[in-house]
Amino acid sequence: MSVQAHEEKAKLVEEIVDRLNRSKGTVVTDYRGLNVAEITELRKQLREAGIEFQVLKNTLTRRATEKTSLTELDAYLMGPTAIAFGYDDPVKPAKILNDFAKKHKALELKGGVVEGRVISSSEVVALAGLPSREGLLSMLLSVLQAPMRNLAYAVKQIAEKQETAAE
Repeated sequence: MSVQAHEEKAKLVEEIVDRLNRSKGTVVTDYRGLNVAEITELRKQLREAGIEFQVLKNTLTRRATEKTSLTELDAYLMGPTAIAFGYDDPVKPAKILNDFAKKHKALELKGGVVEGRVISSSEVVALAGLPSREGLLSMLLSVLQAPMRNLAYAVKQIAEKQETAAE
């Protein structure tokens, strides 16, 4: 192997290491059986959500997992592999890929990484069922507002009762 080819591979490994380290949610897929139009549609959906989706060589990805202590991910690096890297929301890549896999049975979710922890395909599907970060924050806000709303309602009722009693 030439020195230049070796340097190019080393650079690719470092890029994969960087993506794995920055990614909050990573999903490993087998895309065999998807036609060009389907892959284009999937890439478009992921790109619009700010998710990188790339076909990567398993050997280079394994070298990257060694450097990131994510070697458990190696079990999912067999056959044609495309990986989605989500940098903002750990749920979003799983949600988009799971929804796409429901409509296109050829797409197989192999496994992934969430917040530095390797997960199985069934855990990816479970993760996809969770609300997005915005949805969770909205639920939390609603829960936090409920006691204040109830207190305000109670104070209003007491004030109205005192007004009617004073009349």
